[in-house]
Amino acid sequence: MNGPVAEHLLRQHLIDPEICIRCNTCEETCPIDAITHDGVNYVVKAEVCNGCMACVPPCPTGAIDNWRNVPRAQAYSIDDQFGWDALPAQSVAVNAPAAEAAAHDPAPATSDIVRGSTVPPWSAARPYVQLYTHKAPARAIVVGNYRLTDTSAPSDIHHIVLDFGAVAFPVLEGQSIGILPPGTRADGHAHHARQYSIASPRDGERPGYNNISLTVKRVTRDHGGNATDGVCSNYLCDLHKGDEVTVIGPFGNTFLMPNHPGSHLLMICTGTGSAPMRAMTEYRRRRRLEGAAGKLMLFFGARTREELPYFGPLMTLPNDFIDTNLAFSRTPGQPKRYVQDAMRERAVDVAQLLKDGNTHVYVCGLKGMEEGVLAALGDIAQAHGMVWATLWDELKREGRLHLETY
Repeated sequence: MNGPVAEHLLRQHLIDPEICIRCNTCEETCPIDAITHDGVNYVVKAEVCNGCMACVPPCPTGAIDNWRNVPRAQAYSIDDQFGWDALPAQSVAVNAPAAEAAAHDPAPATSDIVRGSTVPPWSAARPYVQLYTHKAPARAIVVGNYRLTDTSAPSDIHHIVLDFGAVAFPVLEGQSIGILPPGTRADGHAHHARQYSIASPRDGERPGYNNISLTVKRVTRDHGGNATDGVCSNYLCDLHKGDEVTVIGPFGNTFLMPNHPGSHLLMICTGTGSAPMRAMTEYRRRRRLEGAAGKLMLFFGARTREELPYFGPLMTLPNDFIDTNLAFSRTPGQPKRYVQDAMRERAVDVAQLLKDGNTHVYVCGLKGMEEGVLAALGDIAQAHGMVWATLWDELKREGRLHLETY
């Protein structure tokens, strides 16, 4: 084990640009805004970071858990880090485990910004992670690419099936993969991987086949509403059967579904955030005759019915299998209605699930939904005799509240 760090040295927190998939989890999680990014890399501000470790557990790839002992006067600046394609070589120190780093700089992670569980459900299957990397990726063949949304809808969302053939690529519901789009950036470097949640269950999009599916929205506007072409989303949506795709991963070891048959799933999602919910629902549907009797309750939001992924297949699922609640925010002539509004309308049933220790809550979709959903859960809990602060801590501690927003 490494000894204490000398006072003139800084144990500097760094992000590995070769492993990072630019999912923004670390920046959103950091309680003191020590992490930032440009168009290429995510970096840590040495003068701000206090080593609280809040960002480490949620990172799906482990890219965030890197450390270097450097002279304080020579700490790597964010401009230095923005220019890296790889981490600098180790000199004084090696990567520090979370507990050791915290011991050197014990500032606690007290912010509630780490809102979801950092541990999986107790009965979740063991996930495999990072089997394939940028340097040694896997190859998959496109065997299906279907538009999910109505052709009249502005949202072009595709269901894409990738087959790995004889290449071992084990996944679980709730995990994600990275896609390496072809071509290079303006600076001549290869594009970084983009992360996509897996929309199929562990035994494949087609049972018994070594394939997975993705739910991909074609990006034509940036967050500011300006016209742009998303590099990877457009690449994926334009793929044809037989095309080869370069894949890394899988990623994710906490946003997993429970395996015990009496577990209940309370699933809340919008748009392409439906991918992991579809995977969990389909796996439970296939196990239904094997004694999986837990309840499934889904709150699914989109702008309009035409923009809702999987609308048709979702409507064919029997009511005694899944309790489906849809919310549309831009239906002409109708007031805006979001998933949290639908949750409040079903407050009695949501509260019943929250009171049950077998209930696991999953939230996936745009970052803007998170605040409203958590507020609704809190209000419902309080109105039905539960102390939300206590329940929230219990859900996180037991791996029963999982948030994946972007």
